[in-house]
This record gives sequence, structure tokens and C-alpha cells, in this order.
Amino acid sequence: MSVQRIAGRYAKSLLDLAREENKLDRVLEDVKSFQSASKNRDFYLLLKSPIVNARKKLSILDALFLGKYDEMTMAFLRILVNKGREPYLPEVAEEFITQYKKIKHITTVKVTTAQPMTAAALKALEAKLMASDTTATSVEIETAVNPELIGGFVLEMDDKIYDASVAQKLEDVKRSLLS
Repeated sequence: MSVQRIAGRYAKSLLDLAREENKLDRVLEDVKSFQSASKNRDFYLLLKSPIVNARKKLSILDALFLGKYDEMTMAFLRILVNKGREPYLPEVAEEFITQYKKIKHITTVKVTTAQPMTAAALKALEAKLMASDTTATSVEIETAVNPELIGGFVLEMDDKIYDASVAQKLEDVKRSLLS
């Protein structure tokens, strides 16, 4: 079975349980915290390691998260470790957040510009996106800066990319002149 399928199933299980218990926002905080922790290379390798036994992994998870996470989240982590599914935990966390955004109708949009965007430009972009039919009821904007764009922006949403950068326009002119 693929990693994505396994992660999706476990994420859906946790999401459904959190919704039943009215702890969805609390569990989301825990999952985001766990996702952040799993970006640490040593912690990530610990989760993926077949050499470290389950008991040791459980004691490390307890030392790191017990008392900070909701008991439901801790029980979920323990179940996955006991089933030998802890290598999939980073992917489960990512999939949980994705499924949460679908349920809450949140569209994530990544905007890359040549220079940092001003607050006014971000507000204007958010208003345009909310007015369009391509986004859900809520928009979450992630920004990035890439000076190689020269000017303009690149907008990424779902599986679509809209490139309105000066670098792209120059590339288009170059292609048309060469052909």
C-alpha cells in the first residue's frame, strides 16, 4: 500500500474522531506542532528508523509531548507506534492538515514575488481571490521571495500555477524571437 494511502486513512481516522469529540481545533494544534517537530532531522530519522524499538520511541514521544498534547493525540501516536506505523507519522500529519482544510473550506495559495509584498498588496490579493470562483470560502496565503523573478508574481493554488513574472515574460519573448 502506498505511503499516501496509509497516511490518508490514518489522518481521516484522527480527523473523524476529533470531530466526534469536538476537539478538532485542539488536535489540529497538536498535529501542526508535531509536523513542526518532525522537520527536525534527528526526530524525523528517529521516526523512520527500524533499529530503534517501539518502546524507546514511545518513551521519547512521551518525554517530548506528554502534557503538551491532548490525550486523544497522544493515544493516536501510541497506537501508530504500537502498530509499527510511526514511520508514516510525518505524512499523516501533513495529510491531516490537508483534510482539515478541505473540511473547513480553506484554500492555500502560495505567492512568490521578487520583493516582499506589502500588507496592502496582500489584502488586495486576498480580496481578489475571495471574489473569484476558484477559491473556497476562506483563503490562506503563503508568501515567498525569489529575486530571480525580476518583477511580477507566481501564484500557486491546488495544482495550478499562474506565472505573471517578468522573468517568464522575457522567456516568452526569447522563445518567440528564436522561432
